[in-house]
Amino acid sequence: MSASDCVQVLVYHALQPCGTLAAHVKELLGIQISDAALAQRRARLPWEVFARLMELALRPLAQPTKHAHAFYKGLRLVGLDGTLFSLANTPRVLGCLSKAAARRFQAAFAKIGMCVLMEWGVHNPLAAAIGRDGESESALGLRLLGQLPRRCLLIVDRLYGVGKWVDQMQRAGAAAEGHFLARVRGNLKAKVLEVLKDGSAPVEVMYRDERRRKVRVTVREMRARVVGRHGKVTELRLWTSLLDAEEYPALELVRLYAQRWEQEIGYKELKVEMRDGELLASHTVETAAQELACLVLAQAALARMRVEAGTAAGAEVLRVSFAKLLWAVRALWWTLADAEGLLSARQEAALVRRTLRRIGEQLSAPRRARSCPRAVRQPVTGWPRLMKNESFNGEIKVTMTPIPRALS
Repeated sequence: MSASDCVQVLVYHALQPCGTLAAHVKELLGIQISDAALAQRRARLPWEVFARLMELALRPLAQPTKHAHAFYKGLRLVGLDGTLFSLANTPRVLGCLSKAAARRFQAAFAKIGMCVLMEWGVHNPLAAAIGRDGESESALGLRLLGQLPRRCLLIVDRLYGVGKWVDQMQRAGAAAEGHFLARVRGNLKAKVLEVLKDGSAPVEVMYRDERRRKVRVTVREMRARVVGRHGKVTELRLWTSLLDAEEYPALELVRLYAQRWEQEIGYKELKVEMRDGELLASHTVETAAQELACLVLAQAALARMRVEAGTAAGAEVLRVSFAKLLWAVRALWWTLADAEGLLSARQEAALVRRTLRRIGEQLSAPRRARSCPRAVRQPVTGWPRLMKNESFNGEIKVTMTPIPRALS
């Protein structure tokens, strides 16, 4: 097996609901090989092959003229966040990775982290960093800032809403002609320079770099009071590099931040729909990183087909059901594999187009304006205990909160 064959089979394996890797090699390539021999072959594959492949293959998909929902005033909406996957507790895994802290001592499995830069409007991964050495989410995320697409708006949660990250995002955004919008903890200090008409304020943020030198960064701060559909009140504090309050009103940006949940939905598609759980099949950290890279590549391939199906149907891309798309792609791949040599290239292309058209005819209904209370079944800190699943329909009320002129 060549390296190209190995990667192709791993991506195919990531898209299948069941079956061993050796069985999928037989299905796709017609090669008889044992799982042990495959493990040896994968161990000889350098990580640089997968890193370079992701760098070349992961590209933006949404177009401003066709996918307006994926942009905000000409800026492509992208997000950055981390997630964890479980690994079998083999000696080689436990020698490199640790188990995450849980409510009762440690988690059941060792965890490997991954950060993904994602294009929200189409749930398309643009870049990924995988913690092969047990790196933190923040360290993985810093690797991805240099891969921001041009003219984008990067939206991140509170982990990244600190002085060091704000400075890095501002530098990366300036290089890519982009901007950022970050949620910030309420206890962080910033010097208010001026209060604008829309209630936002330019503020000066100070932090110390690795050499303990003071670094000052100017951003625009917004504060808002959000009343959910179930009556729960949330105080929201945001920092952004979009300093023009007339072109980018504060209330619009506060409402735009709610789309950060698209990152979590993208992870649900990756971990639940494609994997049916977060436990990876690999028994070493090296092969687990390969498996995650191929999962990301498979998600990118599905996103491309999703965009084609949604564009052909003249609908928002995210109305194309991911579950139905995944089922159709699996069936199409099986059909093309079984019909190899029986169909011409023109007939195969026609079959793919027909499949995409059929997917586009099964659009989901437009999303309802609803929310679900954030709770956990076994709360670790202050989250309320979840006793029953429920959701609420109706309007979400957002009002701007005045920013004090003194130090905040």
